[in-house]
Amino acid sequence: MTPRRPQALLFDLDDTMWPIGPVIAAAEVGWHAWLAERAPAVTRKYSVEALRALRLALLEKQPELTADLYRLRRVALEAVFAETGEDAAHIDGAMQHFNVLRNAVTLFDDVAPVLAELGGMLRLGVVTNGNADLEVIGLHHHFEVALASARFGRAKPDPAIFVAACQAMGVAPADAVYVGDDLRLDVGGAQAAGLRAVWMNRAGGDAHLAAGIAPDAICADFHALLAWVRAQMGEPMRH
Repeated sequence: MTPRRPQALLFDLDDTMWPIGPVIAAAEVGWHAWLAERAPAVTRKYSVEALRALRLALLEKQPELTADLYRLRRVALEAVFAETGEDAAHIDGAMQHFNVLRNAVTLFDDVAPVLAELGGMLRLGVVTNGNADLEVIGLHHHFEVALASARFGRAKPDPAIFVAACQAMGVAPADAVYVGDDLRLDVGGAQAAGLRAVWMNRAGGDAHLAAGIAPDAICADFHALLAWVRAQMGEPMRH
């Protein structure tokens, strides 16, 4: 059976539109330096790595915080401030500073030009487990809907978040395609919700075979995604 012509294209953000590892690494160093100036007792006791380990331990105890990693960071920081006797008045500023650093992303080169072209063909949306601020980053105008797990209360790969995004856009899951880099969270989650799913596999390799997941398409970049979307829309291939 020929797949239905898609009406909407929904995206993951981190590691799909920009590399997130270097951004978070730099943000945590900058955040630690900010804390060192205002809450030195915290940074004397906890290095960047120790704070990260504390958050991971907290996540083990409170797995529901997976849906809101910003909240996880704040809860861990509140505990550290209380433990070291630092002034909790700095917590809001610390979180605001981290948010600024976390949004200092650099798009993959192929994203901006292709996103604009895709927006002329399909309605676009976002489903993310992260805390990126699309308005700060300058991409918000491309998307009708941007649904974050922190606001929704459930995180990918839960099918409910994909279904909710489709409902918000007024399209059936079968008429939507999701694009993301994570096989389990993005591809598996979207397919379980009834969407088609494109694996954005920038690194190459065949991890999907070991994972036992069969994406509806595999694209190395947004140019390949555009070609695939054109084919789904019945447009002739371009060279």
